[in-house]
Amino acid sequence: MPHSVRVHSIGGPEALVYEEVAMPVPGPGEVLLRQHAIGVNFIDIYHRSGLYKLPEYPVTIGSEGAGEVIALGPEVARLKVGDRVAYAGAIGGYAEVRTVRADRLVKIPDGIDYETAAGMLLRGMTVRCLLRDVYRVDASTTLLFHAAAGGVGLIACQWARSLGATMIGTVGSDEKAELARENGCTHVINTAREDFVERVRELTAGKGCDVVYDSIGKDTFPRSLDCLRPRGLWASFGNASGPVPPFELTALKGSLFATRPSILAYTATTQDLEENAADVFEMVLSGKIRISINHRYPLARAADAHRDLEARRTTGSVILVP
Repeated sequence: MPHSVRVHSIGGPEALVYEEVAMPVPGPGEVLLRQHAIGVNFIDIYHRSGLYKLPEYPVTIGSEGAGEVIALGPEVARLKVGDRVAYAGAIGGYAEVRTVRADRLVKIPDGIDYETAAGMLLRGMTVRCLLRDVYRVDASTTLLFHAAAGGVGLIACQWARSLGATMIGTVGSDEKAELARENGCTHVINTAREDFVERVRELTAGKGCDVVYDSIGKDTFPRSLDCLRPRGLWASFGNASGPVPPFELTALKGSLFATRPSILAYTATTQDLEENAADVFEMVLSGKIRISINHRYPLARAADAHRDLEARRTTGSVILVP
């Protein structure tokens, strides 16, 4: 019998239960996937804790993984048994085997292994969405990126550098500051001893940033808004410290724009998904982006991965190995 990690009721890391489950059977339009690596992301914590509500329990959480197609359901034409594939955004990932809709899978190109694919796709597509779709970053752009040494942040450092942008990143330690610099972050702010609003004003000569990318949430709001130039954009795409509290529109002084981008909305069609993933794969294969898999855990120790991620003890990508 295969194993998965399921949540029977919302709670802390102890709510993750490693247990035997029935072998899944692919339905129409689905494939059966034997997973080789599983990505761990903050959205998994939101699902486990109940911040993002799920329709039923018990449920297998996890939204990113890579593996081999071992069976096809009816009406599947774009994939075949033996294909190496990856996905991002399809919940049910903390499992040795799982079913996935074929139209939510992308083929892994030669030159990229399973662990790299599982550690890059959701984070890489998020960065591509943020820097190319949510705001069109180029060499004239000055941006602020919170959590610059995290899994998404390190990819953003490298992608922004490849575009010639000026990236200001926030981190929580000197070790993480050095890591962000090594990956191309132009200026790094250690929030353990520096006020990020004051430093942004200094670094931009009082002008502010064109765009702020904020995955922290409660702890960085509303001060992130103070880092923007007039008509700048605040993109809130995570809640690492808790959700952003309700606020009045008058907080957007200076004709600021605010958005809550979701990768699912930007990859809603199979064509959008394939185009986004192709750009991410190309950035890695060309050497412009290096994926750092800094933390590996057996699937049975998913709770430890959650504890370390929540405590901000991780850098780069975190994966589970079935």
